[in-house]
Amino acid sequence: MTNPATGPKIDIFIDRGGTFTDCIGIPQNGDRDDIVIKLLSVDPANYEDAPTEGIRRILELFTGQTVATNALLERKGENSALVITKGFRDALEIGYQARPKLFDLAINKPDVLYSEVIEVEERVTMEDSTKDPFHGNIDVKSDPALRVGQSGDIIRILTPLDIESTRKSLQGLFKKGYRSICICLVHSYSFPDHENAIHDLAMDIGFTSISASASLIPMIKLISRGMSATADAYLTPEIKRYISNFRRGFEDGLETTRCQFMQSDGGLVDVERFSGLRAILSGPAGGVVGYAKTSWHPDDNIPVIGFDMGGTSTDVSRYAGNLGHVFETTTAGVTIQSPQLDINTVASGGGSILGWKNGLFTVGPESASAHPGPACYRKGGPLTLTDANLFLGRLLPQYFPAIFGPDENLPLDYEVTRHEFLELTNSINAESVTPKTPEEVALGFLAVANEAMCRPIRALTEGKGHHTSAHRLAVFGGAGGQHAASIARNLGIGTVLIHKHSSILSAYGMALANLVEEVQEPSSLVLEPSSAAEIFGRFEALKERSIRGLLQQGVSSTKHVETQKFLNLRYEGTDTQMMVSLPQDGDFKKAFEELHKQEFSFLLPSRSIVVDDIRVRGIAKEFDRQSHNVYKELNETETRLNPSYEKFTRTYFANVGWVDTPIYLLENFQPGDQVEGPGMIIDNTQTIVVTPFSTAKVLSEHIILNVGSQNHSFPPQSLSLTDPDPVQLSIFGYRFMSIAEQMGRTLQKTAVSINIKERLDFSCAIFGPTGDLVANAPHVPVHLGSMAYAVKYQHERYGATLQPGDVLVSNHPIAGGTHLPDITVITPVFDPSSRRIIFYTASRGHHRDIGGFEGISGNANATELYQEGARIVSFRLVSDGKFDEEGITKILEEPGRYPDCIGTSSLYDNLSDLRAQVAANAKGSKLIEKLFGEYGREVVQFYMDRIQANAEVAVRKFLQKTSEKLDGEKLQAIDSLDNGTRIQLEIRINPDGSAIFDFTGTGPEVIGNNNAPKSICLSAIIYALRCLINEDIPLNQGCLSSIQVINPEGSILNPSDQAAVYAGNTQTSQRVVDVILRAFDACAASQGCMNSVGFFGGRNRKPSDGYKFAYGETICGGSGAGPGWNGASAIHCHMTNTRISDVEIMEKRYPIILRDFSLRHGSGGRGQYKGGDGVVRVIECREPLTFSMISERRVTRPYGLHGGEDGSPGENLILRKTGEKERLVSLGPRGIVKLKAGERLIIKTPGGGGWGSCDTTT
Repeated sequence: MTNPATGPKIDIFIDRGGTFTDCIGIPQNGDRDDIVIKLLSVDPANYEDAPTEGIRRILELFTGQTVATNALLERKGENSALVITKGFRDALEIGYQARPKLFDLAINKPDVLYSEVIEVEERVTMEDSTKDPFHGNIDVKSDPALRVGQSGDIIRILTPLDIESTRKSLQGLFKKGYRSICICLVHSYSFPDHENAIHDLAMDIGFTSISASASLIPMIKLISRGMSATADAYLTPEIKRYISNFRRGFEDGLETTRCQFMQSDGGLVDVERFSGLRAILSGPAGGVVGYAKTSWHPDDNIPVIGFDMGGTSTDVSRYAGNLGHVFETTTAGVTIQSPQLDINTVASGGGSILGWKNGLFTVGPESASAHPGPACYRKGGPLTLTDANLFLGRLLPQYFPAIFGPDENLPLDYEVTRHEFLELTNSINAESVTPKTPEEVALGFLAVANEAMCRPIRALTEGKGHHTSAHRLAVFGGAGGQHAASIARNLGIGTVLIHKHSSILSAYGMALANLVEEVQEPSSLVLEPSSAAEIFGRFEALKERSIRGLLQQGVSSTKHVETQKFLNLRYEGTDTQMMVSLPQDGDFKKAFEELHKQEFSFLLPSRSIVVDDIRVRGIAKEFDRQSHNVYKELNETETRLNPSYEKFTRTYFANVGWVDTPIYLLENFQPGDQVEGPGMIIDNTQTIVVTPFSTAKVLSEHIILNVGSQNHSFPPQSLSLTDPDPVQLSIFGYRFMSIAEQMGRTLQKTAVSINIKERLDFSCAIFGPTGDLVANAPHVPVHLGSMAYAVKYQHERYGATLQPGDVLVSNHPIAGGTHLPDITVITPVFDPSSRRIIFYTASRGHHRDIGGFEGISGNANATELYQEGARIVSFRLVSDGKFDEEGITKILEEPGRYPDCIGTSSLYDNLSDLRAQVAANAKGSKLIEKLFGEYGREVVQFYMDRIQANAEVAVRKFLQKTSEKLDGEKLQAIDSLDNGTRIQLEIRINPDGSAIFDFTGTGPEVIGNNNAPKSICLSAIIYALRCLINEDIPLNQGCLSSIQVINPEGSILNPSDQAAVYAGNTQTSQRVVDVILRAFDACAASQGCMNSVGFFGGRNRKPSDGYKFAYGETICGGSGAGPGWNGASAIHCHMTNTRISDVEIMEKRYPIILRDFSLRHGSGGRGQYKGGDGVVRVIECREPLTFSMISERRVTRPYGLHGGEDGSPGENLILRKTGEKERLVSLGPRGIVKLKAGERLIIKTPGGGGWGSCDTTT
């Protein structure tokens, strides 16, 4: 501290949240207790600014807050402009093209953070590509257009920066009133010269806030880096204004007082260097530092899970001795590329709204927020988790601030809560076989919420190879104490730690945080002995920069400065980066391999390890607070039973009912006092519930809960096997879906191909003993219903002969496949006797290369199935636990036996991804066996059946309501593919809610690959019904139980077993969805296409060997408008939701230049509500390449409805070059084309249809 004031000194730490501001004052000499206060963040009647008011009552300041996060969430930042490379003005709006919510017809994309864009004339690219590199060195000096980038890559300047035109554009922005700009140019992470020049121009003109992306975070990926820079430009002026106003509240403006802010990476920074980008999620970061420093100790070394439960959400994290950082997250729809603590959030908090829908208990994700708040807040709000705790006696109004009612002086309203629960209970009992009491209903909601909050914890632990039960649980946040014991029991964790400042731990964590200075540089080095000298030389240079930055922030000397060194490493050909800290022996390779093996369970020894970034984190520890060993104190402190209590209250607990529960005041405890549950421990900021069969021991700084050995609130023997309990039905729904999700995480982690690992083109699911779908994690919609068809086929073929350790593989259309690259791996799960199949797990992943005609899988010119690659009706991939590599290799190379066909050229990737799918299934199998161990086979399979029946009821209700609206009329729709083939549908709904989807009249099988296997129709129907119901219902076989599908043999939707089907999955499936939605009159047509494009190449290759590299992607377009909403632009629609590759990744890997990726303005159909616009994507070759293009809606336009105009059709063009001449040629909807260097493929995707007449006023 530099304040010259004499007398006692106190440190103050403040966390300003959206509702409350938490303040804690810690006397420096330790002779007084800490001072804790809680203020409303906004209370203009009493003070202008909550932190200033808090400091007026205390004195010296460190501060961290959620001002930035709230500004981002509420879109209340600075009016700013984006400066970007020409051709990419819309790149950040397009983003990665995936829609936020898979089943929303009214797609709500987050708004961009800038108000205007200027494109600048400049362009650089990579001179070489990693997938097909030059042999030998590139002579940079021989060509004035070449430069060596900061990453070590050779950069080619295609277009130098036009200084004068850029100056004029910036001056135009300045005249319009802009003072904050963001600069983001393609490849600036490696070549920042053009960004730096624009920064200098902007400074000269007078811009006051300039965010240059390469200066903020020099990491590859234009989209992520650009969004981060726009966030900084949007938030930093807001933060600066807040700080300025804050400092004006003090006589000397805090000029002589050390003033520091918490950053999202868990470190402090001086007020003068604080930026908006580093402020996002700084509040939760304080909590992580708080529990990490108070609940873990190296002498004990047991990892700790942090559980921060607030009003609207719950944050979970893990600490095992080091703060884990991630470098790319999404907050409020904005991708942030910046060091941040690894925190996972679930939308379940005290304000989560309780609901009863389709026979299930629901908690969130909607929140009552602070206004109107829970029902008990006296503002007419809905029932929430807070109300459930109040109703069950776990929150006591007399110990809660009386700040409610019109004059903000009344306590929580118990009577309103009681009345609302009575009403809700009546509604539930009217639809249930076994009636429940209001208490059982409230407790049921708590049980469902607890299970929802356990899901991210299991993902954080089990999903990364750790045993959840081998952790301790550190609970904090205002609502954490009421759920701590129940959460721990669900997870099998025996010990819970609650700090005495747990309700304000985010503020307290700032007292324990250190001042930091982060610096890093990009790299393209390969990790090998010859590069060690350069790596460690760069470490030293970065270390000097880091220390210099700390000294500039006010650190008095370097005596207490510690520097941590990291390399951001990945295997060549993958995008999975791991930030590895310098090991004691200096062997980064060994450390990377150990970390990779632990998290992903495999190594890639034949691949080089690439250094993407070199990073140094400087930490000033001159004010480091001594770490307290809570576990030593726990063991050494004598236990005293039966401490004195204030009085009794009535509290409701599972399996016990209402009991008299003693109330203890925390301030009256002494270290060693132990409470036997049930009990309530209360102070002025928190309530801790000690459940029956638990104990709570009080230490000097903590309360330690021992939750006992009871595993769950509903023992299996108490569960009926005739009448399903709706609470347990909801919980089993969560558990089943959690298993499918964890399978997906395992597959994504262990796969090596871009399609699975980065584009997320895969799905995982679990199935009943006869192959009926139980839970399908919503990954790719086209897989939803079709996987059950595949599992049923194998069950009926092999079921009786399968043994433990067997795994099957299939991709053939007659066996439930969608198209050949989508390979399904199926694993039976047996009971303990190994005699009976009790479940199946399955995973389906898209393999880019499985051989085919001319070496291209899914060749656009294919007319027979054998030309599309390897065909697998059924193959035992694993027998008795042994992977049959020889057998599957033979299958994958088999296409080479056919005329003009070649087997796979990517066998290593194929085998690796298949092993990853086997591993994902094994993960699901273990989790299913664990579930059976908890509840028993009969209970689990009973609820499996009931969750399917629940989905069936939801579908029947929807169809009954639809039939009533239409007075029983049939629903009909017709649409056509570009080749003229008709898709015709008639839907006949019966009074009981069953329905017939009749595709009679649909055109015949076609020559070409637009034929769709009949499983595609099942996927389209289940997807469309889920969209139309527009509620969270289980995605399982029950969705189709009441549906009969008539699909005439020989039609394009039920073709022969030799028909080519590649585009049936990618194109025809979209048309089927359009037809279903048109029959229901739900919305106008979306782009109706996936715009599948691939390119293939390789220098000096032999045609008989196939291509050296292959790349494929699907491209977004416009979605259709509907009643009350405009269509979304540049978004993936309906049957796919895969991501698109970043321009910088593409150009680093492949010999191409992405010349343009922008909105196709005006392509959406006009109407009362406008259809979304498609995009333009232009790919230029830098060497000869072969392109495959498969698309639809190039002839038939996406239809509008109710007077809305049709969307514009798409267009595929080739820019040919002959000498100096250029000519534009139409490719048509599909084709294979060979392009020379300098030639371009131009793809214009369709817009969505409009809704309602243009003359109608919205």
